[in-house]
Amino acid sequence: MEARMSLFDNPIAGKLFKHMNAAGKVVSDSTLPAATGELVKLRASQINGCGFCTDMHTKDALAAGEDPQRLHMVAAWREATVFTEAERAALELAEQGTRIADAAGGVPDDVWENAAKHFDEEQLAALVATVALINLYNRFNVIVQQPAGDYQPGMFG
Repeated sequence: MEARMSLFDNPIAGKLFKHMNAAGKVVSDSTLPAATGELVKLRASQINGCGFCTDMHTKDALAAGEDPQRLHMVAAWREATVFTEAERAALELAEQGTRIADAAGGVPDDVWENAAKHFDEEQLAALVATVALINLYNRFNVIVQQPAGDYQPGMFG
């Protein structure tokens, strides 16, 4: 499979990614647990069918010491016993935030309130930003059919 265009060589995409990566740095510098961020990015990427980001965030999480069993269970997190209540709240918010077109009214209040039980204001802002950013990256990669499987942890920074 070959991408429809090279996002890595395109000057417009390069400028956009520079700013998106800077926004991602703000999130990674926040108090949101890094493991939670990776789980959220992985789940949104699975929902969106973004092979590139699914590959990337699985490998990044493994390189950071994440338990492979937990990564295997992300798609079925509701039935899995390997996630904390906070992680479950983050995964639910990620799903609802990724599927906003599927639900009239957007993210339900109970989903937000559950996340707010586990995360402070800074972490909630970082969590929302993580969901928004990964959905943006997913859309770039899915639209251009970015091939997946060759990502190596750390290759983008």
